Amino acid sequence: MTWTIAPEPYDSPLAAALWRAYYTEVSDRWYLLHEGHRTDPGELERGIAAEAGAELAPPAGQLLVGRYAGEAGGSAGVRLLDADTAELTRVFVREPLRGRGGAPLLVAAAEDAARALGARRIVLDTRGDLVEARALYARLGYAETAPHNDDVYAEHWFRKELAVS
Repeated sequence: MTWTIAPEPYDSPLAAALWRAYYTEVSDRWYLLHEGHRTDPGELERGIAAEAGAELAPPAGQLLVGRYAGEAGGSAGVRLLDADTAELTRVFVREPLRGRGGAPLLVAAAEDAARALGARRIVLDTRGDLVEARALYARLGYAETAPHNDDVYAEHWFRKELAVS
């Protein structure tokens, strides 16, 4: 069984389902850690709706979906912050498919998409409790760096120079 990765419209039903799964997981994880309960359903719906993903549409962005044996299993997105810098976002693999090599492939495809958008570097932010994500980015050559945004939930910032392919 292998992964295939392809662009996907940010507003497709498949993209929306993956965004919902991703957002629910990271939101619930934060609330369980800090407040001992899952995300309030109303707040969850407002958060999902507030970040529909339009910035991941061409010409300044791209959403990618990974499929494992034909099953939608994950996503990764990039968007240009400026002419030389892209931001990596929405890197997610559904739990049943984790450990099958999808995350590194999604990140590599997102880096290729960033290069195609003209980016020379890629940045991202993540939280301290997302230790698996931080380990993945370090393993893939991302270096921790100074903050590049003021996102209230960002606790770690990473950067990688993109080699011209």
